[in-house]
Amino acid sequence: MNKLGFVITTLLVALAVFASTLFVVDQRQFGVLYSFGQIKEVITEPGLRFKLPQPFQNVVFLDRRVLTLDSPETGSIQTAEKKNLVVDWLVKWRIADAKQFIRNNSGGTSIQTAEARLTSVVQDALNSEVTKRTVKDVLSTDRDKIMQGVQQRLVDDAKTFGIEIVDVRIKRVDFPPSVADSVYQRMKSERQQVANELRSTGSAEGEKIRADADRQREVLIAEAYRDAQKIKGEGDAKAAALYSDAFGRDAQFAQFYRSLEAYKASFSKKSDVMVLDPSSEFFKAMRGSGSSGVAAPAKK
Repeated sequence: MNKLGFVITTLLVALAVFASTLFVVDQRQFGVLYSFGQIKEVITEPGLRFKLPQPFQNVVFLDRRVLTLDSPETGSIQTAEKKNLVVDWLVKWRIADAKQFIRNNSGGTSIQTAEARLTSVVQDALNSEVTKRTVKDVLSTDRDKIMQGVQQRLVDDAKTFGIEIVDVRIKRVDFPPSVADSVYQRMKSERQQVANELRSTGSAEGEKIRADADRQREVLIAEAYRDAQKIKGEGDAKAAALYSDAFGRDAQFAQFYRSLEAYKASFSKKSDVMVLDPSSEFFKAMRGSGSSGVAAPAKK
């Protein structure tokens, strides 16, 4: 029984030792094989590999994918006009030479240590590019040139770190919060001034248009009244000519017609009351006369 246990234990130990000699290198990684603390080999091809068991040999893996480094919270950068700007950036990078990366990285295989060193280099290069340009250049015309200049400097410096710089981008350029508030207030004041000028101009134009419309209205009303009076005068003249012609043919009819017009004007309403002598000349047409040929109205 003890012999069987010893055999099983021996097999398990042998299996564990054999398993410790196997490792797999992923296609997204570098495999760095150490032998007694020294780099023996950098494995770039994926697959199953063999090594001596620890402590004779051990393996460390490094990420070979493209990594992104974002700008940390940093201070502002002065332009050529001595104005402060806050520039946010990002860098795309990857490990190109694993041996060089480990030897020149104070943190060994630590990505964070490498990014800290790379951040310092990026910030220095960005300061150098921004300080020789104006705010307008940084915000618009020379933005691409700034990124190219930073990338070119990084390419040269990153080689000593075993790093390859893939791309450099400026994400945002803005004024510091204290300066931005004053700039926004000034822009608001300028826009308010322009708005007030436009309102004033619009009000003046509106008054001018209304005055012109009123003038045209008065002219149109005056011309219409003039034409109406002219037409009315012509109508009255024609009516007077017709009346004159009709009255000239029969004087008695003319007198009778005038009497009817007088009655119409006097008794225009049912409430109208007049106290007159029935024998007065006013009721002559009502009484009738043989000479006039007009019958008197019947008495109720």
